[in-house]
Amino acid sequence: MPSQPLRLIVIADQRIARVRDAWSDFSQFLRGQTQVELVAVDEGSGLDFSSLAADLVVVLGGDGAILRACRQMGIRQLPILGINLGRLGFLADMSPAEFRSRFSEICERDYHVVQHLMFECVLTRGHGHAETYLGLNEVVVSSGAALRMIEIHLAINGEPVTTYSGDGVILSTPVGSTAHSLSAGGPILRQDLQAFVITPICPHTLTNRPLVDSADCVYTLTAPEAPAGTTLVIDGQIRLPLSANDRIDVRKAAVSFQMAKIRFSSYYGTLHRKLGWGGQTQYRGG
Repeated sequence: MPSQPLRLIVIADQRIARVRDAWSDFSQFLRGQTQVELVAVDEGSGLDFSSLAADLVVVLGGDGAILRACRQMGIRQLPILGINLGRLGFLADMSPAEFRSRFSEICERDYHVVQHLMFECVLTRGHGHAETYLGLNEVVVSSGAALRMIEIHLAINGEPVTTYSGDGVILSTPVGSTAHSLSAGGPILRQDLQAFVITPICPHTLTNRPLVDSADCVYTLTAPEAPAGTTLVIDGQIRLPLSANDRIDVRKAAVSFQMAKIRFSSYYGTLHRKLGWGGQTQYRGG
């Protein structure tokens, strides 16, 4: 067993009732563990990670809490272990009971850390001002409140590729491929791939299909005739209005999302458990 205590940072947003209730029990459990050093607790105020060091960041909540935690860490990405208090919990796939039952393994560092692609999204306004955002799941350009079909131009490394006509476009990482992109008909990408998938939303054509390309490319999205209500959505949490002269550039981020995985945790097993991906339905003869 390691001689050094396990250094933990906990993110538990007390503004959310189910997280507040879970943290009450969770904190008592941690206080009783002599092999743990609790470095810091973020109860919703927004912890500054720039000078913190820890072995694990334990996030109480759901996948949305993990997405927020990634952006909060910025360039200081630390391994995350998600405790699922929500419904699906694809990233936060460990229950509070599982955390307690396997805590000795965690303290012995009997886990591995998987690096996942993150993206940098640069929104350049028509007047030249640029805003940069870090994300993990996806970038969406949506007709939103416009309630109209929009045309979105896609260029890769500066080369015009195609124009999507429909309700919008999703540009997703492999981690995000099981989120909004999947519901729009996009493919499932293995989470450790270095690739992006572009999925049209309700395309007004029979020939538009999702496109997968390298994470080393720069993807540019524009909507030259964007009606009022057109919106840029980042990880389902940041919403920004788009105008006709705005440009969106998406590229691989300089940092990676670090997910701590306990032994016997399987990506395809998670697909089976969380998405009901059980293969061919079996029928009994009558």
